[in-house]
Amino acid sequence: MSGFVEKPKPVEVPGLTHLHTGKVRDLYRDEAGRLVMVASDRMSAYDWVLPTEIPDKGRVLTQLSLWWFDRLTDLAPNHVLSTDLPPGAPADWAGRTLICRSLDMVPVECVARGYLTGSGLAEYRQTRTVCGLALPEGLTDGSELPSPIFTPATKAEVGEHDENVSYEEVARRIGAETAALLRQSTLAVYSRARDIARDRGIILADTKFEFGHADGELVLADEVLTPDSSRFWPADEWQPGRAQPSFDKQFVRDWLTSPASGWDRTAEQPPPPLPEEIVDRTRAKYIEAYERLTAQKWA
Repeated sequence: MSGFVEKPKPVEVPGLTHLHTGKVRDLYRDEAGRLVMVASDRMSAYDWVLPTEIPDKGRVLTQLSLWWFDRLTDLAPNHVLSTDLPPGAPADWAGRTLICRSLDMVPVECVARGYLTGSGLAEYRQTRTVCGLALPEGLTDGSELPSPIFTPATKAEVGEHDENVSYEEVARRIGAETAALLRQSTLAVYSRARDIARDRGIILADTKFEFGHADGELVLADEVLTPDSSRFWPADEWQPGRAQPSFDKQFVRDWLTSPASGWDRTAEQPPPPLPEEIVDRTRAKYIEAYERLTAQKWA
């Protein structure tokens, strides 16, 4: 029974209608019909939204997404209209709020992989494929792939796990033309971001995007290329054949599965609060990713 350990109550703001509380983001609609997306400091792991927040996480995700959107507009238009705070919104929303176009979302997680790890590695070890795509023999954890691949997944509800599917299944569900455009856009954006990150000493191992339609146009939505949606590895520490150090929630995952947490992941019991040390180290990793990618000091 994964999900929220403690589901937060939505903030009430005059003129905004609450639509959805996600793992990290809260969605509202304003009186003009625009979406208001607020990134919280919530942390999720193993399909649970944890009871402990990571300070500044929502702002890091929002500011890093905006930085990437600016560098991708020639490849894919995005949904951001404004970063202004809605009238009456709490001051804490500053830096974590986006006013966005309302899109008809495509129900597919668009995953690009340039390196083999995670669920892709698990499938490869069994079948030598990832999402039905055949890969060469001899690859190991952290291996660079011959070329980036598109490995889509179904989008799960809070508390459920995304499921990898084949490209053919995506084409069957949403149509061949849309599937082809998703694949083309996903790989183009990934390749641009991979090269930018590489210049900054970071490997973009894999990432996921969400797209929607507006006036017949495919639009990049939600967050992009953050430590929540991507695996970033320090290039100078990359060593295939083992788990790679990363700029994400790995400190949280490692602590939750360690004897120190006392949590039995298989017992369907909520995970415990995070200790202060894990919170501080995780926050530091998110900020380090922002600073290394943008070459800007986090304020």
